[in-house]
Amino acid sequence: MTIPTQAKFTLRGRNPDVLSCIANLSNDEVFTPPEFAARMLDTLAQAWAEDHGGANLWADPTVRFLDPCTKSGVFLREITRRLVEGLAEQMPDLQKRVDHILTRQVFGIGITRLTALLARRSVYCSKYANGPHSIAKSFTTEAGNIWFERVEHTWEGTKCRYCDAPRTFFDRDEALENYAYAFIHTDDIKTRISEIFGGDMRFDVIIGNPPYQMASDGGTRDIPIYQHFVEQAKKLDPKYLVMVIPSRWMASGLGLSEFRQTMLADRRIRELVDFPVATEVFPGVEVKGGVCYFLWNAAREGDCNVTTVRGEEVIGPVQRDLSEFDVFVRDSRALPILRKVIERGESSINTILARDKEFGWTSNFKGFNDKERPGDVPLYYIRSGKRNVGYIGRDEVTKSAHLIDTWKLLVPQAGSDGGQRIPDSVLGKPLIAPSPSVCTQSFLFFSVASEREAQSVQSYYTTRFFRFLVSLRKITQHATHATYQWVPIQTWDRTWTDEMLYEKYGITPEEQAFIESMIRPMDGGNG
Repeated sequence: MTIPTQAKFTLRGRNPDVLSCIANLSNDEVFTPPEFAARMLDTLAQAWAEDHGGANLWADPTVRFLDPCTKSGVFLREITRRLVEGLAEQMPDLQKRVDHILTRQVFGIGITRLTALLARRSVYCSKYANGPHSIAKSFTTEAGNIWFERVEHTWEGTKCRYCDAPRTFFDRDEALENYAYAFIHTDDIKTRISEIFGGDMRFDVIIGNPPYQMASDGGTRDIPIYQHFVEQAKKLDPKYLVMVIPSRWMASGLGLSEFRQTMLADRRIRELVDFPVATEVFPGVEVKGGVCYFLWNAAREGDCNVTTVRGEEVIGPVQRDLSEFDVFVRDSRALPILRKVIERGESSINTILARDKEFGWTSNFKGFNDKERPGDVPLYYIRSGKRNVGYIGRDEVTKSAHLIDTWKLLVPQAGSDGGQRIPDSVLGKPLIAPSPSVCTQSFLFFSVASEREAQSVQSYYTTRFFRFLVSLRKITQHATHATYQWVPIQTWDRTWTDEMLYEKYGITPEEQAFIESMIRPMDGGNG
């Protein structure tokens, strides 16, 4: 049977595209909009052409593609559409061309049973690859090349050894989805892929949008898992790897330190496109810290082309050495300013900054009194967004008791939302706490010897310069001890202003204007 037209492969030309109308499963498993998938594939095609003398990727009948975490099937569908067009001259018979592409070039692994059915529907136009309505006529199985079978977690104590999923939350009845993703639940991904698709499977291109995280501790913490998909994909030795993932890996993220250093040191990452505001990519979905996609090229090493996209503003591409710092500075325009500061070799202000839970009490600590008793010291805390003062006995302070009798500039750990809106305040307003005093985890604090020094630190903290340097390491709402690492310490004998700091560090008028366009002013009031 010959297919009379190619209408089934022109869905993107219709209004609307059905895949742009599907609600996301959750903030953890986000469907990729067709337009964004097309953008990623355009980046891939450009890299292929540069590496192959201008050749058209979509005109090569030997290239094999894998989406190891397919949901809507948008990548596989768009790849198929492009190959159908690109191979038309070599394979004039449309049915033979379609069969060749779907049986030999395009492969996927569903992340759940539901998404596997959805992907098959998108790619084969039927939830059964061998069904009567399937556009592929050579498959003998219902799955075709879009595979899914339930995989179980491997429990070691209370957690899964592969994804750290908590057993109490995900050790479920077979009737319920357990989110044990096949691609990352194996020690030997090459053998596993051979078991899934048969033979010695080698993929030229791996592309996808992996699940981002697993809920843990009843949902109070989230465990990143997208890094496992990236690591597994590299083990398959593809020629190209293209994935969209949260940008939090660049500077923070639970358990992502090793992944971050590996990514920053990997000279095969040739393109990195960063979107600080995730809703500009995934409408209606909040991914704290934004999202990015990267292109990894096994055959080429060098500096990476970095592009930052915020609304209509596109910065770059700028060639960058990703490993220049221990975290990734997202905005290339900040680099000359940061280098000027670092080159002076001054100590960091975090040498006088307390650690998280310096006195040992979490934010929800309640073991204090509302009224002061003889011998009590003030205890500062935040509850329901409001700052309060309670009282606790000096002898009840069992951790860091040597810091009780210091003046403190208290700074809330939770600040702005990590640059979602520009200009940004970056940090919450500070509060001077006299000696003696203590606080809960709600605050970090700078400890000094006198009120005058505390006021000097406060003046420095409220400058745009100070908060700009913090913003380069702060990618989400929380400002940790490490976030302040690039802020140099000063002498606490004056009231600091931006003008004084600009002069000290040789910040040009153009650089000053950039800082002030990114950071909003903050008054120096106490509280």
